[in-house]
Amino acid sequence: MTVRFDTHDVVNQPPPLVDYDLFGGHAALGEAVTREGAGWAVEGLRSWGTWLGRAETFELARQANRHTPVLQAFDRFGRRLDMVEFHPAWHALMAASVGQGVHAAPWSDPRPGAHVARAAACLMQGEVENGTQCPTTMTYGAVPTIAKRADIARDWLPKILSRRYDPAFRPVADKTGALIGMGMTEKQGGSDVRTNATEARAIDPTDGVYRLIGHKWFFSAPMCDAFLVLAQAPAGLSCFFLPRWLPDGTPNQLRLQRLKDKLGNRSNASSEVEFHDATAWLIGEEGRGIPTIIEMANFTRLDCALSSTGLMRQAVAQAVHHAGHRTAFQRRLVDQPLMRNVLADLAIEAEAAVALAMRTARAFDRQDEPAEAAFRRIVTPAVKYWVCKRAPVLIGEAMEVLGGNGYVEDGPIARLYREAPVNSIWEGSGNVMCLDMMRGFGRAADAIDMIAAEWRAAKGGDARLDRFAAALEADLRNPAMDEAVLRRVAERLMLAISGALLVRHAPGAVADAFCASRLDRDWGTAFGTLPASLDLQTIIDRARPIAA
Repeated sequence: MTVRFDTHDVVNQPPPLVDYDLFGGHAALGEAVTREGAGWAVEGLRSWGTWLGRAETFELARQANRHTPVLQAFDRFGRRLDMVEFHPAWHALMAASVGQGVHAAPWSDPRPGAHVARAAACLMQGEVENGTQCPTTMTYGAVPTIAKRADIARDWLPKILSRRYDPAFRPVADKTGALIGMGMTEKQGGSDVRTNATEARAIDPTDGVYRLIGHKWFFSAPMCDAFLVLAQAPAGLSCFFLPRWLPDGTPNQLRLQRLKDKLGNRSNASSEVEFHDATAWLIGEEGRGIPTIIEMANFTRLDCALSSTGLMRQAVAQAVHHAGHRTAFQRRLVDQPLMRNVLADLAIEAEAAVALAMRTARAFDRQDEPAEAAFRRIVTPAVKYWVCKRAPVLIGEAMEVLGGNGYVEDGPIARLYREAPVNSIWEGSGNVMCLDMMRGFGRAADAIDMIAAEWRAAKGGDARLDRFAAALEADLRNPAMDEAVLRRVAERLMLAISGALLVRHAPGAVADAFCASRLDRDWGTAFGTLPASLDLQTIIDRARPIAA
């Protein structure tokens, strides 16, 4: 029978996925929060997830990315301003994020599980709007570095820890809150920061006050109140605290040259900057800039993985939602065998990323324990490498599930896709992460055993995982390992830890599918290549977002 309808009637289109609880509708995340030690945060996370899932919040995200920042380098009389103007939607999203404590909650309320709770909040924020994560991530990571200098910590930490967002361009003493950015990359060197040419000249060695002359090719979130930057002092590369305003109430000598025209992350401003005798304060020792600032990088790398995990989760939620409503060839998409295979495969990948990222966050909560410190040191760069590499591939497949509706800018998938690559690039490319992972293994004689404890805890739960992990452990102990294979090593390490987490904690259908597809055979080169014998429907049902 032929179904007739008016050509202008809208039929067979899914309703928008809005007005739902991102936390309550995400079983894997809720379980991970409790498992990793932040069960006390569930109600607050549910409230945050409900706000993020509102139609109005998704609309704020759309507007913030459609109406991008504008540099106001001069006023109408020709005086330097070096200000960045943002759409009101940006400020609304920032106010909510700061109010939630995504920028600093573990430092203002350092109870057990604080980093896990914040990780869950950050992950959900990544599902909706990623540009606002840049300033909150850098502020979160900067606190331990700033704390190394007592006078700066005394004046700045109360404003940084405040949950009141204050976008005003004025001295920090006159503000209710402050945010911190960073600047490391220069034209001649990206990851190789030792080639930085910005010069630091001491003007008051007693107080550690310097003048900076030089530039930064990528200056992240230039609207922040202060920045951690690297510059060459007489003793070598050093870390400096660079405020936008000086203690006497005058603007510091930062000259914003232009804003970057980026593929994604368009709601957020990234700039080029020149320092014309800009005043900065030394943090740590001269010549020890990289060890001083690397603490910040550890936290921001975690956030890269969390952000990518959020992107993946939202892409899966959109794909499952669409397939559950859309009909083709007289059947819903979700009821068709090939589509079920694709959706289940996407769901497994996203759940594994959640388990990995949240387990890594637990190591930040317990870094005073030697095993957790080793996990944090080794796995943070590895999870940043792996999850951030998987996100663009997964989102591209999810986009195909939606077809043309996924490719256009009207919906969220296109923006998710454009956002995904930056997390692999920012805070160290994939090769840098793999090298850093292996350096971590060399820092402690028993580091391999401490990491291997993750899969040994699952021993006997799945024979495929046991075989895979044993082979990996043998290779990790090979002293002649070639640097050229480190990407493959990082991949296998992440698969082994993911498999162990899922075997121990996920429903049997999810763990079985992960081990069968990722550990026990040649992995298909595209999503949708799971063995047909698996319980795909259970996996899809678990990934389906639940309407509020």
